[in-house]
Parts: sequence; C-alpha cells; structure tokens
Amino acid sequence: MPGGARISFNSVDSSLSSLKNCQSYINTGMDIATHVALDLVESFNDVEDVNSMEKVMMEYAAMDRELNHYMRAIEETVNQIKREKPENIPDLKSLVHEKFTAMESENSDSDLQKNEKYVYFKDQLKQMKKQFCHKSGNGEEAIEQIDEDIAVTQSQMNFICPITQMEMKRPVRNKVCGHTYEEDAILKFIQTRKQQKKKVRCPKIGCSHSDVKGSDLMPDEALKRAIDSQNKQSWSTLDETL
Repeated sequence: MPGGARISFNSVDSSLSSLKNCQSYINTGMDIATHVALDLVESFNDVEDVNSMEKVMMEYAAMDRELNHYMRAIEETVNQIKREKPENIPDLKSLVHEKFTAMESENSDSDLQKNEKYVYFKDQLKQMKKQFCHKSGNGEEAIEQIDEDIAVTQSQMNFICPITQMEMKRPVRNKVCGHTYEEDAILKFIQTRKQQKKKVRCPKIGCSHSDVKGSDLMPDEALKRAIDSQNKQSWSTLDETL
C-alpha cells in the first residue's frame, strides 16, 4: 500500500493504559510495605520481620522493573512502526517480545536497589531506627538518664521547622541536602520565590543548597512518627504528674 499500511493503535493505547493502572497497584503495595516496616521498627519487632518486608519491597521492585520494560518495549515498537511506515502490517507481538527480552537480559540486582520507592524505604527505615535508637525493647533504659535527656533534646531540635520555627506536623525532607521542613511552609516558600523568578535556598542555617525544588521533597514518615511518639510521651508524663 503506497505510504505504508494503515495501522490502528487504539488497542495498544488501551493496553498501555491498563498496564499503567497495574503499576499504580504496585506503587500502592510498596507504600503499604513501607508503612508496615516502620510499624515493626516502632514497636520493636524482631529484625527478621523487618527484613521480610525488605524482601517484599525487592519483589515489588522486580515487578515494577518488568512492567516498565514491557511498556517501554511496546512504546518503542509503536514509534518504530510509525517512523518506518512498513508496507505490510508487522507482527507486533513478536517485535515487542524481542525488545522486551533484550531489556530483561540486562537486568541486575543493582537495578532493583535504585528503584525510587525502594530507596525511600531504605532511607525511612534508617531514619526510623535512628529516631528510636534511644529506646530498648525490654523496657530498660538504653542509655544513662543524662545522656537520654541530651538525646531527646537533640531530637526535639530536629522537630522544629527552619521556616516556621515551630514543631512540624507534616515534615518533608529534601532529597538533595537532607534537611526537613513543614510541608505547607516550604511549598509556599517555593511558590513565592517562583513568582519572583528566583531560586530557593535551603532555609536551614548553614546549608549551601541553593535550588530547592518541590520535586526534591518527600514525606518524612519516620520523623513524623518520632514527633508523634515524643508528644505522646510528654502527655503521658504530664498525666502522671497531675
């Protein structure tokens, strides 16, 4: 046929849409696994229980990678056909399978460890362990009282937003410099500077990061839990003294 065969990609577009929905389910599963792991750390559960959640995250990351490869193989095949405009309708399934197999052959464990949600999982787990390290699972003091007072004071300092100078309720952390802010405060700050056509310097005193972006911010669930836990302890202590 002059100008190449006329091929409709409506069914392909529909399939891609379904695959993207599947990907959203994987993302939801990874979010749930992260919250469960943080619950386990907060309640001082066995290390093996936490490790089992990491295995779940790796399995989700593998599914996410496979899905990404398959969608990419489909998109590249469609673009190739549109570009080459073949005279005869090609075997789409065969072409997609060939590209998909080539991508999968280059898989490595390091790919999974670079998954954005897996990286977030590891980071939050690390932060969670750091926040709760001054407690012990057997009800015994993990450190001497004076050292504990210092540790708590330092933690409380980390609970303060550098913008509002108030305790954070919805902390977000900058992936670039690692500093935390109250979510609403930093987003308003970014928006104001954007209207002024200026970059946003990290408001944390001493930080040299000069281009804070909304896309660099991620919820700091571990810090939020630490703040909530500290507040609960404070109210409990107050009730005991009344």
